[in-house]
Amino acid sequence: MDYSKYPRNDILCIDIRSFYASVEALKLGLDPMKDMVAVVGDPSRRGSIVLAASPMLKQTHGISNVSRFFDLPNDPDIYIVQAHMQDYLDVSIEITKLLYKYAPKEAIHTYSVDEMWITTNGLEQLFGNRLEVAESIKDEILSCFGLTCSIGIGDNKFLAKVVMDLHAKKKGIAECCYEDVPTLLWPSPIENIWGIGSRMTQNLNELGIYILKDLALYDQDKLTELYGVMGEQLYWHAWGIDLSPVFGDFVDTERKSFSNGITLLRDYSYADVQICILDLVEEVCWRARSERMSGRTISLSIGYSEDRGGFSRSVSIPSHTNSTKSMYEQCLQLLHTFYKRGKMTRKVSVALTNLCPDQDVQLSLFEDHAKEHDLGRAMDFIRENYGPTAVSRATSYTDAGITLERSKKIGGHYY
Repeated sequence: MDYSKYPRNDILCIDIRSFYASVEALKLGLDPMKDMVAVVGDPSRRGSIVLAASPMLKQTHGISNVSRFFDLPNDPDIYIVQAHMQDYLDVSIEITKLLYKYAPKEAIHTYSVDEMWITTNGLEQLFGNRLEVAESIKDEILSCFGLTCSIGIGDNKFLAKVVMDLHAKKKGIAECCYEDVPTLLWPSPIENIWGIGSRMTQNLNELGIYILKDLALYDQDKLTELYGVMGEQLYWHAWGIDLSPVFGDFVDTERKSFSNGITLLRDYSYADVQICILDLVEEVCWRARSERMSGRTISLSIGYSEDRGGFSRSVSIPSHTNSTKSMYEQCLQLLHTFYKRGKMTRKVSVALTNLCPDQDVQLSLFEDHAKEHDLGRAMDFIRENYGPTAVSRATSYTDAGITLERSKKIGGHYY
């Protein structure tokens, strides 16, 4: 592969090790790397997920971020704490502020609450080469926050991210240039490569592709024929090539949908699901109205509790809407048509797509939406000024309602 025609940048991918568990350990006066800490979504529920485990807990008992509360052994040295999402967001923001010392905002791409890329082009005169910059950032995060991080360094975002996942988490800092791809990345199983999920892994295995080298040497045209743009991207990533932007606004500002979903804490009956759908639709339409958008396609997805079955269906209506009443009526129709009676539900999601700005919506001459529109705006005004639960539907206060409990959480977990 001739890499001379591809851009070379100085990219760092920074990952805070066991972020949630490390923050909780520091709050308790513990050593994040030496003490055993388990962060649980809701310790009052034995089936709750372990959101984060400290490195020592992983090493000693094999606990991972997909374990359940009941998987934790009866070990008195394990500290079990509830997740506090607001604390993690606050620390993440402060770490990002620290990075502003090294690069402008346009050069920092936050990937998640505990992971970010930073482009360090042109910093040699101030902080040294990119390895020295990485060492400086790693030391400063440890000294300022008490947090240990892993840093991958690459010629682009993909290389920085993958070398961080595969090597830096063991070494602390690892570097991968284009020329290092055959030795550092190709021997790795494809399931360990960022961007390749379990389903794609299965598909590629059926083609005889098991390690990244197999993917790099596979016929590009065949991959494109089978998987379209994704197949083409997989091929170029296997050679370490990534042309995604390294400066600028990394947020996709073009809104394509408004959606909302939940995994329920208990089985919901057909009647309960209708109440849950109303709460989800209420939030979707609130968000759509706040951005002055309307949608014409309404989707409902249901996941059953017993056999992991369910359905996902959509309907397109004649005119765009952001009305809770209109969207809810369509969701109920989909539920009535496709729901298997007698089944219990554990997952529900709704979505509003096929969007356009409110000002582009042409109101029907045969339907009066004025009262409905004014009511929605009035409820929005109250919620925006006095909180999301300042005005709620009566059904939200029933056992099947979800709005009140969700208002106490960030990202599905308590503050």
